[in-house]
Amino acid sequence: MSLISLQNIRIALGGPVLLENLSLDVLKGERICILGRNGAGKSTLLKIINRQLAPDAGEVIYAPGLHIAHLEQNVPENLVGTAFEVVAAGAGPAGQALAAYHRELAEPTDPENLHQRLHELNHLEAWKIEPVVKRVLMQVQVDPDLPFASLSGGIRRRVFLARALVQQPDVLLLDEPTNHLDLESIAWLENFVIATRLTVVFVTHDRRLLRKLATRIVEIDRGKIVDWSCDYPTFLERKQAFLDIEEKEWAQFDKKLAQEEVWIRQGVRARRTRNEGRVRALKKMREERRQRRNRVGQVSMTISAAERSGDRVLEAKNVSFAYGPVPILHNFSFLLSRGDRVGIIGPNGCGKTTLLNLLLGQLPPQQGEVELGAQVAPLYFDQLRAGIDLEKTVWENVAPEGGDTVFINGSPRHVMGYLQDFLFTPDRARTPVKILSGGERHRLLLARLFTYPSNLLVFDEPTNDLDTETLELLEEVLLNYPGTLLVVSHDREFLNNVVTSALIFRKDGTVNEYVGGYDDWERQLAVGTEEAKPRLTEPAPKPATSLLTEAGVPRKLSFKEKRELESLPALIENLDAEQETLHLQLADFVQCQQPGFVAKTKTRLSEIEAELKKAYARWEALEAIAQAGA
Repeated sequence: MSLISLQNIRIALGGPVLLENLSLDVLKGERICILGRNGAGKSTLLKIINRQLAPDAGEVIYAPGLHIAHLEQNVPENLVGTAFEVVAAGAGPAGQALAAYHRELAEPTDPENLHQRLHELNHLEAWKIEPVVKRVLMQVQVDPDLPFASLSGGIRRRVFLARALVQQPDVLLLDEPTNHLDLESIAWLENFVIATRLTVVFVTHDRRLLRKLATRIVEIDRGKIVDWSCDYPTFLERKQAFLDIEEKEWAQFDKKLAQEEVWIRQGVRARRTRNEGRVRALKKMREERRQRRNRVGQVSMTISAAERSGDRVLEAKNVSFAYGPVPILHNFSFLLSRGDRVGIIGPNGCGKTTLLNLLLGQLPPQQGEVELGAQVAPLYFDQLRAGIDLEKTVWENVAPEGGDTVFINGSPRHVMGYLQDFLFTPDRARTPVKILSGGERHRLLLARLFTYPSNLLVFDEPTNDLDTETLELLEEVLLNYPGTLLVVSHDREFLNNVVTSALIFRKDGTVNEYVGGYDDWERQLAVGTEEAKPRLTEPAPKPATSLLTEAGVPRKLSFKEKRELESLPALIENLDAEQETLHLQLADFVQCQQPGFVAKTKTRLSEIEAELKKAYARWEALEAIAQAGA
């Protein structure tokens, strides 16, 4: 059943055409991921679906009575009141009356005002909304009495998700839903979306979230939409094959066009005998070439490297720090050596940014000391993008002294050429930063930072708002960076591809160091207990069962092994079913409130993962023997 049908949509937003001849059907129960480069029109498409923007041409047809909720990319900063009041205000006039009544109860100013609020409440039957608001806040695991202004970015995202859900939508639109969420919240969001069985249209750069949630992938590419209807790994293969074919076809087209241009210019002799149909065909080819929208190029990043630092980049000795009674670090010691690539992981509000400021000397420790090594030149990617002036142009932010030259690794480059490496056209380079998209601002900050020489890169959430192609290029650049890397990130694929060790925050203010990337310590984090110990290496696999007898002849399965092989598919199926059931239970907030339920469930999930790995390995070994002895 089609809930939303977009037909021949065209929109330009006062400039070049952004979306052209775009058609898309959203079916009930689907989870559609929209992919595309920064600025391709993904957020614009969501706003068209949500009736926030009217297309220049085409139409959008909705199922009767359809209700849509939209979780936008940026959370407003100026909202006041408690989490309950912010969520209730999203439920229309009745919810707004309920929020106003709660504010008046909390800070009474005049009995007459309270009486008026109560009258509005009864008139709109707003009392019906209150249990819905409380239930949704329980689902997203947020205390309704917390002041919104005091919440971290990740918790604010949860509040706004609740604000969308309280509208009880048929279709949920999510624009970069994992921005500012910690790993625990991202895992919760995945399970929550799957368990609610809502129809979801979402935009994300989180490749692991994409793989888990998307039942269908559509891509906006040069104003058109391509429906790939497959999972993410298959999409990558098909997309590359499509681009290879397109490149060959365009090369053949351009060759033929060049030949026809030579023919038309051969002079009087040719004109006497030329075919008028051939001339018309040439004009048609010229128009087709003029209308071709070439693929957006790839970002080209080069990091200016400073002189090599000493072997010891920085060292923290018995550092402690707290905000009032809340411990952030307790007796923390850490040595960062040249060439290390360290991820910093922990829930929102645990003190990851505080740790960076302590290590960089921007915040003095209350106990202990931090020493920088010799010739260390740090470069800090600020999570809040404080280094960008929104009123100035892109050009002025990269060359703040008013010049037109930047120096990369000691070599001068014109600002315009340098900005084109980061996909800023000349017109875009003269645009005020305040009208750029989130991804464009992110690229601008990278462009500005990389003009400064460094041998220690410090990133605080570097992956937010970047499209997947730029993100993968950033990973490649960081892998080739000759210096040292400290990075705070909640992007699991990014951590897995870049870091060689990780600092994990614990609730008591201590920090443990784990060796390896995300997959090396995921199991310890999933257990969810403070007693979890770092797993530094994978357990050695057991020797494979021999395919040959002592005489060197392929052996056959024993009777016991045959029975075991026959039972393995059912065992694996049962384990998969149990795993899915437990994931759904973890998405149920009420069950999660039972004492010990979460820890017990996550422990069992870890056991199932190990049992599945063992079962698959045994199945492969027995199948190999069976085939060898056949």
